[in-house]
Amino acid sequence: MEKIITLMTDFGTKDGYVGAMKGVILGINPQCTVVDITHEISPQGVFEGALVLGNTYRSFPRGSIHLAVVDPEVGTQREALVVETEGYYFVGPDNGLFTWIYRREEVKQAVGIRNRDFFPKTISQTFHGRDIFAPVAAHLSLGQEPEKFGVKLDRWSEIDIPEPKTTDKGLTGEIIHIDRFGNLITNLPRRLLEPLTRQGSLQIHIQGRRISGLKNAYAEARKGELMAIFDSFDLLEISLMGDSAGEALRAAKGDRVELFLP
Repeated sequence: MEKIITLMTDFGTKDGYVGAMKGVILGINPQCTVVDITHEISPQGVFEGALVLGNTYRSFPRGSIHLAVVDPEVGTQREALVVETEGYYFVGPDNGLFTWIYRREEVKQAVGIRNRDFFPKTISQTFHGRDIFAPVAAHLSLGQEPEKFGVKLDRWSEIDIPEPKTTDKGLTGEIIHIDRFGNLITNLPRRLLEPLTRQGSLQIHIQGRRISGLKNAYAEARKGELMAIFDSFDLLEISLMGDSAGEALRAAKGDRVELFLP
C-alpha cells in the first residue's frame, strides 16, 4: 500500500540517524514514499520544529503521515503520540511539537503509544525516533488503526505561542524565527496587518531602525535596503536585500517588533 510519510527532525544528516529511521520504515512498508521536510531544526528546538511543521504539513496530500522528532526528553516518561486529525496523521513526542496542528486542525483522536507489539525487542533510551516513532508511522501507512497503538488521551502538551498585542497606535509583536537567509520571521500575521495598511503606510520599528511600508517582492528593494514583506506563510518578515537582516541588526528570537500608523 502506497502512503506518504514525511520526516522532520533536529538530527542533521551527518550521523546516519535519519537513514536508520528510513530503513526501519521501508523494512515494514517498502511501498511507502518517504519525504524529508527538514532535518536542520536547531538541536532541541521544539518551538522551531512546531513552527516549521505547522507551516508545511498542509502542502502534502490529505492522509499523509507526518513523523516529527525533536525530543529533548527522550527516554523519560513523556508520552509518545499518534494524533489523527480530519486530514492527516502525526507521530512524535508529546512535548508541544504539534501545537500549531492542534490550533489549525480538528483532532479526531490522540493516542498514547503503549503497545510494545509494534516495537523491536530492545528499545534505545536515546533513539525513540528509530525504535518507536518510525515503526508506528510505518504500520500506520499499512492501514493500522491509531487506537491499536495504545490508549486514547484527552489531553496533550502545548507550548506557548506569543501573540501580537494591540496598542493605541498599532501592534507589537516579536521575532519567532530566523531562517537560513537571515530573514526575521515575526508573529504578526497578514490578517491583522492588512486592515492597518488600508489606513495608511505602516511604520515598522525594530532594533532602533525604522521601515516605512511593505514590499510586494524582494526585488523592489535596493541592495542593502532593510525591508518588510509578507512571507510565504503570511507572516510579517524583515529582510535585508542581498544580506542577512539577522546579522545586520544583531537580532534574536524574542526581539520586539512595533508597528505604527504615521
